[in-house]
Amino acid sequence: MTDPALPVVIDSDDLARRLQNDPPPRVVFVGDEAAFAQAHIPGAGCLDYARLNHARPPAPGLLPPMAVLSTALGEAGIEPQRPVVAYDDSGGGRASRLVWTLNALGHWEAAILDGGLHAWIRSGEATASGGPVQPSTPPYPAELRNPEVVADRGYIEAHLDDPAVCILDARTPAEYSGVDVRAARGGHIPGAINLDWADNRDPDDGFRLRPTAMLEALYRQHGLTPDKEIITHCQTHHRSSLSYVVLRHLGFDHVRGYDGSWSEWGNHPDTPIVTGPEPHPPENAPDNGGAR
Repeated sequence: MTDPALPVVIDSDDLARRLQNDPPPRVVFVGDEAAFAQAHIPGAGCLDYARLNHARPPAPGLLPPMAVLSTALGEAGIEPQRPVVAYDDSGGGRASRLVWTLNALGHWEAAILDGGLHAWIRSGEATASGGPVQPSTPPYPAELRNPEVVADRGYIEAHLDDPAVCILDARTPAEYSGVDVRAARGGHIPGAINLDWADNRDPDDGFRLRPTAMLEALYRQHGLTPDKEIITHCQTHHRSSLSYVVLRHLGFDHVRGYDGSWSEWGNHPDTPIVTGPEPHPPENAPDNGGAR
């Protein structure tokens, strides 16, 4: 019997069963080698999260050049036609960033392990220790085959007043309102909807994702519906990568990630910014030097 296509989010039981396939999916831990060496899923590769980011100040989280990705993905044992399951030990953002990156390259059979390493251990599955083994995989033929999952500052500026496009700000409410300032300016993109990435996870269930029906209701309550194109962002497109994966998990077909995120938008002198808890400024709000 042939397994169904890899879902966007996979649980530990399903992954353990699929690892008996020939060939199994490629499992990749996204994090540092020291954490990997302590405990990892047997047979997994390791990919340093920093290699999925390219710093071009002021934005440290941009999609890297294709040549850089080719080397990094190949060294993690990732092959174009092989399904990939990414996991981490830090809430799912790092693993989700790998999934978003692979989607941008046209590699759609890529999933996150729900709950990451902690869920794997809680499920009673075996772990291994020791550093990663360098696979004999050639460089991945990286090419931006699917730019429809990527948004840049110009794209967002062009769609600020587009009713068919919603911006999902996955930062904390304090960052969104401008109380917690992590760039030259604080606040949020005009019209952006705040849904903290942490709200996707259930702290009473090992930080696995909340049940699908609860997530659907949560996103619907925030006005995020599948008929819209959704652009996710946070500070560096780390946290918002999880939001991207959750939206795809819920069946949203048109989702982009803004890799420049607030580190770019909030440090640019001319981008419009709104402060306060509401998506739009109050009526007759004064001009405050670039914010509106």
